[in-house]
Formats: sequence, C-alpha cells, structure tokens
Amino acid sequence: MEDKQVNSTWVLILTSLGFFMSMMDSMIVTTASTAIRMDLNISIDTLQWAMNAYNITIAAVLLVGVSLGERIGRRKIYNYGIFVFTLGSILCALSNNITILVIARIIEGIGASVMTPMSMAILTNSIPVSKRGKALGIWSGIGGLALIVGPSLGGLIVAKLAWQWIFWINVPVGIVAIYLSNKILPESTGNSDKVNLLDSILIIIASAGIIWSLSSVTSPNLTLLPIVIGIISIFAGVWFGFRQKLESKPMIPFDYFRSTTFTGGNIATFLLYGSMYGVVFFLPQFLQIVDGADSLTAGLEILPWTGTLVVVAPFAGNAVDKYGERLIATLGLLLQGIGYLLIMILVNEHSSYLNMVIPLALAGVGLSMAGPALQKAVLGSVDKSAIGKASGIYNVFRLLGGAVGTTVSVIIFYKFGGISNATLFTNGFRAAMFGAGLISILGIIFSFRFKRIIRD
Repeated sequence: MEDKQVNSTWVLILTSLGFFMSMMDSMIVTTASTAIRMDLNISIDTLQWAMNAYNITIAAVLLVGVSLGERIGRRKIYNYGIFVFTLGSILCALSNNITILVIARIIEGIGASVMTPMSMAILTNSIPVSKRGKALGIWSGIGGLALIVGPSLGGLIVAKLAWQWIFWINVPVGIVAIYLSNKILPESTGNSDKVNLLDSILIIIASAGIIWSLSSVTSPNLTLLPIVIGIISIFAGVWFGFRQKLESKPMIPFDYFRSTTFTGGNIATFLLYGSMYGVVFFLPQFLQIVDGADSLTAGLEILPWTGTLVVVAPFAGNAVDKYGERLIATLGLLLQGIGYLLIMILVNEHSSYLNMVIPLALAGVGLSMAGPALQKAVLGSVDKSAIGKASGIYNVFRLLGGAVGTTVSVIIFYKFGGISNATLFTNGFRAAMFGAGLISILGIIFSFRFKRIIRD
C-alpha cells in the first residue's frame, strides 16, 4: 500500500459514490423506459435488452475485473471502471437507435462491473475491523439510496428534459469521482496472479449465458435458443470449475469455500437478493395494475420498504460490530421473510394500501440488517489479500440470486395467477410474495452456521 494518509470519511464517501452510481444507473432507466421505447420506436421485448444488457454485462465481467484489480491495483481498476462507465454513459446519451444503445449499455456495464466490488474491497481494506460493520452499513445505505432516488429522478428528468439526460448526469459526477479517488483513496493489491485468458472467457460465457437464459426462459414466445445457451453456459461453468481446481493460482480459489462462514454467507446472500428482486419486479406492477396508482405514486408507496435501507443500514452496521454477523444476518433474513409473508396474508384485490405499510417496513428493516452482516461475514472470513476476490464472488452470488429470484417469482406468478384481470394478478402477486418470503427464510439455514472471525 502507498504511504498515504487515509481519511476514513473520504474513503467511505468515494467508495459509496461508485456503488451509488452503478446502482442508480440500473434503477433510473426503469422510469425512462417508456420514453426510450417511444423515441426509438421499439417493442417492449426489444426494450428489455437495453435494460438487461447492463446487468448481464456486470455479472459476466465482474470476476475478470476483480482479478485485474488484485493484480495491478484496486484503486487503479476502480478509476478505470468509473472512466469506462462514464464513456458508456456518453454513448448512451448519443444513441439514436436500439442497437447503439444496447452496445453503449454493455460498455457501461463493463465499467460498473468493477465499481461495486472494488469499492467494497478498498473500503474493507482501509477500515479497521472494529468499525467495518458500521462502514459497510453506511456504504449499503448510500447504495440503497439509489433505489429511492433512481425511479423518481428518472421520471423528473424525462418530464422536464429528455431521456438522454439520465445518462448525461453521469458525466460530471464521473469526472469528479475519478479526480478525487486518484487524489485521496489509498492503493492496495491482493495477489499478483496473472489473469488467465481461457478462464476469463469461460467465466464470462457462464455468467452471461446463465443470466440471459434465466431472463428469457419465462418468455411466452420461448424458443430452444435460451435452453441451448443455458446448457452451453453450464458446461462452460463446469469446465471453469475443473480448471480452477487444477490451477495453482485460480481466479476463484475453492479453498475459500472450506469456510462455513464464507460459503454460508454467499448462499445466504444469493437467497436474500433472490427474495428481494422477485418483490422489486412485481410490487410496482401490483400497485399500478390493481391499486390504480400512477408511476410516481407507486414509487412513493414503495418508500416504506426502500427508505429503510438508508435509515436502518448504518445502525444495522453498528449492531453487526457489537453483536456479530450471525445474529444480525439471521434476524434480518427472518424479518424480510415475515414481511413478505404478511403481504401475502393481508393484501387482496380490495384491500387498502395501508395494509402493506408495516409489512413493507418490516421487510425493509430485515434487508437493511442482513445486507451489511452478510458482507462483513464473507469479507471477514478471508485474509486481507483476498478481500478483492471475495468481494467479487460475493457480488456474483448477489447478481445470480437476483436473476434466479426474479425467474422463480415469474414462474410462481403465472402458476397461480395471470395478467388478464385484477383478480388473477392479485392471486399471482400473493403467491409470488409467499415464494419470496420462503426464499428469504431459507437463508437462515446458512447464516445460522456463521463463525465469528476477528481480524486486524
């Protein structure tokens, strides 16, 4: 590490900014999607790839970017990521057809793929263990703020300016972030392993292919293509796994998974976000289709859920430092699950929105507690030199959990309901909430096995 005075407050601000930017760009597009579709004259099926391209690219490239960060410097790769993300934002704003927009979103995703894990690694490496839970809690809260600000800001920008400005706003923020990060953030590295080209190709194919297949498998016009790509992707993943076991310096060291805390923390993370993303997908639709809310009202009605991320996460981080990862993660997973189950019980086609307020807040508190606890558990179970790789693996589990959780929720929804009328939609929504609740509670099996690890 460079001989540089580390200002913990600035480290927290600058690392949280990268996380916020990457999350914001995923959320802000949701409310601008109709304007984009009408301006570019495309179908909804085509439009989804302007949105999916970003998340799929993040998951696919993430581990490769993390390996580069561990080898040549976390701060350096973090700044490169912000630069590529900013460049992609410029190209998005200049796009005049869907093909260019999708390519630009892929470029954005390449940059964003290292912004979250590198920011987490830099923060974790710079903050003492005794304060790490609090710092990660604040980091989660600031990133979670994008869930609140993103949709509302996107709607405001589209209404007052044009959809292109949701991307232009990234440019000055990115420039300032790069300048300050280079001046203030400490540099650190993990191992100096050479990035293997074949391993990189295999993990990109496996990650992108699996998530793309999961996103496509619920389409009413399902063809053999997603199934074939899914099989190829699984084969690439298995091949990658065998290579990792044989290599002396693997991209994903399987030794990490000998730790019950590391393994359990990642699986619990998969289930935590699998549960959450299923709700993210259906809740706004339910509020608009069944309750008759407009997009702005629906965004405000979600605040009891998303707003707790900002309010509770920093306090939850303190609780993790004081009471340990196992207790807070377990309690958080339980509360999130109970919140979704209560929505299933209390909500029907004719019920008042007020019936949802307490369950939504309860689920939000649970998510806000479990997030920092699981992060600290996973990153605290490895040596400092492995934090970058561990954060990459953690984020892959988070993204895969979201993709699988959304797919499972869609399958459950159509099994018990449909979109032809409000009654069917309500039936499907309640079933999806039941499934999301069970997925979250299932995570307790893995979080309860955590061992408290103290590192300097």
